[in-house]
Amino acid sequence: MSFADAVLGTLADIMLESWDIFAEAAPYLLLGFGIAGLLHVFVPDDKVMQYLGSSAGKFRSVINASFLGVPLPLCSCGVVPAALSLRKRGATKGATLSFLISTPQTGVDSIAITYALLDPIMTVFRPVATFITAVVAGVAENMLNLSKDGVDKLSGKAAPLNALPMFSAEPDSCGCSSCGPHEEKAGSFVQKVKSGLKYAYIELLGEIGFWLIVGVVVAGIISYVVPENLVGNYLGGGIASMLLALIVGIPLYICATASTPLAAVLILKGMSPGAAFVFLLAGPATNAATITMVLKFLGRRTTAVYLASIALCAVVCGLVLDQIYSRLGIDVISIAGSASEVMPDEVKNIFAVILLPLLLYGMYAGKKCTE
Repeated sequence: MSFADAVLGTLADIMLESWDIFAEAAPYLLLGFGIAGLLHVFVPDDKVMQYLGSSAGKFRSVINASFLGVPLPLCSCGVVPAALSLRKRGATKGATLSFLISTPQTGVDSIAITYALLDPIMTVFRPVATFITAVVAGVAENMLNLSKDGVDKLSGKAAPLNALPMFSAEPDSCGCSSCGPHEEKAGSFVQKVKSGLKYAYIELLGEIGFWLIVGVVVAGIISYVVPENLVGNYLGGGIASMLLALIVGIPLYICATASTPLAAVLILKGMSPGAAFVFLLAGPATNAATITMVLKFLGRRTTAVYLASIALCAVVCGLVLDQIYSRLGIDVISIAGSASEVMPDEVKNIFAVILLPLLLYGMYAGKKCTE
């Protein structure tokens, strides 16, 4: 066999591995995105602000913001302008931070793909841990903010948000529809459903499509290249592997949905569920760009609370998750992806064939709107 044939054979095997992962997730992604679109058009903005403002209280506003953020499918690209907009419109600083953390860490789409590629325990644990992390950060921020020692950049004499590029009338340069204005949600029930489907399967898919494909391909490469015992030997569990996952996850730009195939493959290669969970929690919650924006508009202390809460809660939750599997005597490798086995491979491939062109069209439409 020539070198070229060997390279082509390797690429073909990697693509097959990637397709298998994509097909496993496709039915649940289509369902998750559909629910996300309906949430987008049927949850009024005025109701959002009613429960996040200072009138709701320092603790209740945090609980509400954390609860609200869990099902929303915004990635860390879209959540920053959304969170800062909430702050400008009256949300407490703690509620803003809670929303900033809970929203990108999980959503209805990532919950669905977690169920498909991992297992029911991780599916339930992920949003619960996200909620706890957001509450811890928000309460800590509001408690530290009890003394009014000046005017912050968003609520005082700072430039109005509509003067900032991310809040201008044009779509943001990142290409995410969630960074720019959305079309009016008013209209008949049918119009709202159509608007929700457009948001779900064009705008939202376009926003995360590239990173989802990257995540699936990287997962396929890991599945093909990495030996079965390598990850287990070095990332099999414990504080060291969780700290490594934390160091990798915090600056990395990856959304909750795209990070799930990576975590699933690493678990199948021997990584402990706790270490994988640290990556699932820290990776989507923050990245270098998000940290910069939080530092600029919410201040150094809030940024410190933001990062410390994510790091602490991720490691603690990772340790707890490892204990849950250990105490229940469950081998995570044996049940990972078992939820999707109830569906025939032919059906999963049909869903994958439907989802792929939607992804590609969404990415194309998102690119066109920035030109």
